[in-house]
Amino acid sequence: MTQTVELPLWLFLLIVVFAMITLASHFLFPSVRWFFRRRLERAVKRLNNRLQRPIQPFKLARRHDMIQRLIYDPQVGQAVQTHAQEKGIPEGVAFEQARRYAREIVPSFSAVAYFSIAIRLARMLSNAFYDVRLSYTDEDALKAIDPDATVVFVMNHRSNMDYVLVTYLAAQQSALSYAVGEWARVWPLSRLIRAMGAYFIRRKSGSDLYRQVLACYVRHATEAGVTQAMFPEGGLSLTGALGRPKLGLLKYIIDGTAEDGRDVVFVPVALNYDRVLEDTILTRAALGSERRFRARIGVITRWILKQIWRRVIGRYKRFGLASVRYGLPISLRAFRADHKRDLMTDLARDLMACISDAIPLVPAPAACWLVQDQGELPEAEAIDLIAGLMQRDGVSDAANRASIEAAIDQLVERRILKRSNGKISQSGQRVDLLHYYAASAPLSSGGGDAAGAKEISASAGS
Repeated sequence: MTQTVELPLWLFLLIVVFAMITLASHFLFPSVRWFFRRRLERAVKRLNNRLQRPIQPFKLARRHDMIQRLIYDPQVGQAVQTHAQEKGIPEGVAFEQARRYAREIVPSFSAVAYFSIAIRLARMLSNAFYDVRLSYTDEDALKAIDPDATVVFVMNHRSNMDYVLVTYLAAQQSALSYAVGEWARVWPLSRLIRAMGAYFIRRKSGSDLYRQVLACYVRHATEAGVTQAMFPEGGLSLTGALGRPKLGLLKYIIDGTAEDGRDVVFVPVALNYDRVLEDTILTRAALGSERRFRARIGVITRWILKQIWRRVIGRYKRFGLASVRYGLPISLRAFRADHKRDLMTDLARDLMACISDAIPLVPAPAACWLVQDQGELPEAEAIDLIAGLMQRDGVSDAANRASIEAAIDQLVERRILKRSNGKISQSGQRVDLLHYYAASAPLSSGGGDAAGAKEISASAGS
């Protein structure tokens, strides 16, 4: 036992390395993970004290545990068996396919990444690009939502800035879980989006197994009370107007909610912009038969560098107003009691109607609608008409007028409108953008300001 053993140096070093790995994996790493996990739990507890809707334990669970929970769910198990029978493949192969779907869908939420990085970045970008305004149809109704209910923000989709803007404005309420399309499954963007709690979905998947795995995840998140955000239109509006709702996610939420279980409250959120950053790309895509967004990385990079250079030389201007309004919340439990037959269709229709009614009026779309409706009118008269409608948001008349003048200047600079002898009219050069912004004004969509549209149209024509 005390004899000397002679070993080659390479073998001795190999033994030392394996011993260090064993020590680290069995003693050091678990201790380090426990230390940071404890710190994270304390940080989340302090964070939950200031959030209106605390972060649910489901959202903080380890990604591996969530994937395991998902693939061993009875609903997914039945789907695996059905898929194996239909395709004539072993159940083990179908099970591994379900596991891949689960790994693709399940996020890896990080409270540190969300509240320390994402929220600050969202605030910086929102205020750098826009003058952000927030309003409510009924703020008291939002405050009266059951604290135990699952809240789902349902929004119109105008721009990719929607994600940034609503994340920033909802920072005091909770961490939002978005459904993100396949466009974001690009490394390293995908890692950041997963860390923010978003889950990826395939918009056009023909696999019933995939749909069952996705439906199961949405059900688990809804039952756990995770605050979610969804775009019922399924994609960006190419025309500026509200699109028809897609019922997929809405169906998963309804099907996964028991009548005697946790209530789900849908909160309509309406967004509108003086300038949509992707407007040229969207109007160009509207001319084709497919939704193809040809935004090359070189074009995007040049645009970013141009904005940075303008800021450096002091010539940078923000893109006007970005306005967000919360509509009247809809309780699924109460809605289900009144709509037994066509629950999903009726709910989708009512949600889109609430969004339409809540769309805020911003100056650029209003000016485009006026010019499209009247052809030509005095600029001072247009400012008076738009300012009169914007007063409902509780913003001072002086601030509204300043934003309206800046919006008209921007439209003239972009050759959407032209100014001549104190009057504004169509420039005839960028008609597609004129129609796009006119369609986004609630004056033309039958929204909350539709009643005032006839009044200002009559006033402008007289």
